[in-house]
Amino acid sequence: MQFRITTCVTAMTLLAALTTPLQSIAQNQQTPHHPHYSFRNLGTLGGTFSAGNGINQRGWVTGAATLANNNQHATFWIDGLTFDLGTLGGPNSSVPFPIKDDRGIVAGIADLSTMDPAQENFCAFGDGYECEAFQWRNGVMTQLPNSLGGNNSRAAGANDRGQIVGWAENTTQDPTCISPAVYQYKPVVWGPKNGQMQVLPTLSGDNDGAAVAINDQGLIVGISGPCGDDDGLGAAHAVVWQNGTVTNLPTFGGKYFNTAAAVNEKGQIAGWADLANDTALCTPACHAVLWTKDGGFKDLGTLPGDLNSLAYGINEQGQVVGQSIDANGNTRAFIWQDGKMTDLNTLIPHGKNALAYAGDINDRGEITGGSCVSSAGSCAPTNATTAFLAIPKHDGNK
Repeated sequence: MQFRITTCVTAMTLLAALTTPLQSIAQNQQTPHHPHYSFRNLGTLGGTFSAGNGINQRGWVTGAATLANNNQHATFWIDGLTFDLGTLGGPNSSVPFPIKDDRGIVAGIADLSTMDPAQENFCAFGDGYECEAFQWRNGVMTQLPNSLGGNNSRAAGANDRGQIVGWAENTTQDPTCISPAVYQYKPVVWGPKNGQMQVLPTLSGDNDGAAVAINDQGLIVGISGPCGDDDGLGAAHAVVWQNGTVTNLPTFGGKYFNTAAAVNEKGQIAGWADLANDTALCTPACHAVLWTKDGGFKDLGTLPGDLNSLAYGINEQGQVVGQSIDANGNTRAFIWQDGKMTDLNTLIPHGKNALAYAGDINDRGEITGGSCVSSAGSCAPTNATTAFLAIPKHDGNK
């Protein structure tokens, strides 16, 4: 079922949802185990594609969806309703990373109406427009400031303190960039007050970096490295920032694709890393990983028969979700818990849908991601995905 309606019709419904007090999450937390899940297709904005990339403690999902004209817009799914968040004047926008703010504040990326003179494809929309970080609050999308002077920026994670992390371009041409990239980008934090922007340090010797996620304690994770390109070649080092200091995280020794992508309130960090002696992204392979203070660096492996895996989200129980990919690019959503990676497709009702990836998980164990129409139990690289919501079936929730 598609819950597709226009924002103008449901504006009052949205405002009411945003002002509803948050029920105590502790009442709903479950001891990690392997429940089965109900499956809900969240639909699109009239097109053929959507992606669920984040889910907060209320069960509200953020991501992106296409319109009938194939333009992609940042999308907010709240209690069965679908909201088009619009753009900053250009054709496309998205919320590509998990947003953990429970008040209904969303951060992401959106095209301006201005063409990028350098044609960098900074936000990977491929449309030639300048693209900037945005904040969406109370039904209004606003551009986040870029005090570095560049034409592009990206917002990634957000926390309940009103802080948003991402990266922003400056005006320095960077010789480590790979075409179409041209200019340096720096990891940044916006907020908590309007107009605030702080630049974070990169590792010594690295020109560029990106902040990807932040928890409520202000712990920030992301990458540091060369400029690279929009395919991830700048992710030489996975890093964590605490109290303004950047620290390199351990990896397998690969040099191309090491990313700290998500962090919970316990400081547990999920992401991925290239195996040693890599010659390109995920070549020979990359694996989902978990960094913890007590356990150090843990290889989460892949699902049986697969070559690569990537971890996108983590909750307070230490459950990690992401995708596992075989040598042909076929992909399956996974959940990792209690030391074991499990194919999420084995935990949902059998039907015509396969779960391609899991983008995020909240503390109630609710999961969002992308699914495709497939009876093979996996999604091929050519399959279009639609956003899904998977809700665990505990006692009394059959």
